[in-house]
Amino acid sequence: MNEKIAKSVSKFLSLVLRHSPETIGLKLDKNGWADVDELIEKCHQFGKEFDFELLEEVVETNDKKRFTFNEDLTKIRANQGHSIDVELNLKEYEPNDFLYHGTVEKFIDLIKEKGLQKMSRQYVHLSKDKETAVKVGSRRGKPIILKVEAKKMFENGFKFYLSENNVWLIDEVPAEYIDFEV
Repeated sequence: MNEKIAKSVSKFLSLVLRHSPETIGLKLDKNGWADVDELIEKCHQFGKEFDFELLEEVVETNDKKRFTFNEDLTKIRANQGHSIDVELNLKEYEPNDFLYHGTVEKFIDLIKEKGLQKMSRQYVHLSKDKETAVKVGSRRGKPIILKVEAKKMFENGFKFYLSENNVWLIDEVPAEYIDFEV
């Protein structure tokens, strides 16, 4: 498979399955699932041509495991990162003592004031390790890694969820639970 084509398809899938299905006239169900045949057809009509085999390869090889199929491979959805309202039926989990968040300098003052907010997404995304947080933060520039007192938050009643691709999700992280000196 051509890596450039796969990356292009993956980015486009992120757009339509996480943020703007209406871009191609696609309907997602309340849990974020799209019919695979309809997705491929609507993408073709929009000028993004790929077949089921390429779609399957993108799902299987995506380094962030952003997408998943249902059991019979007739439906597909994004695992997390939605800016549209979908019910992912996430299970609550108890986190490790600490989780991490990668960001960049320009957001630090706001985070110190208001904590980590989900902004246009459904949840704040946290990583289980610093290395993953560095990758996330690097997408926007020089990364700054924040250490979140996850266990303490959990003990204080905050709910943590773990997506199918092992991203920790939470509604917010108040500033008092963030170590800015990592």
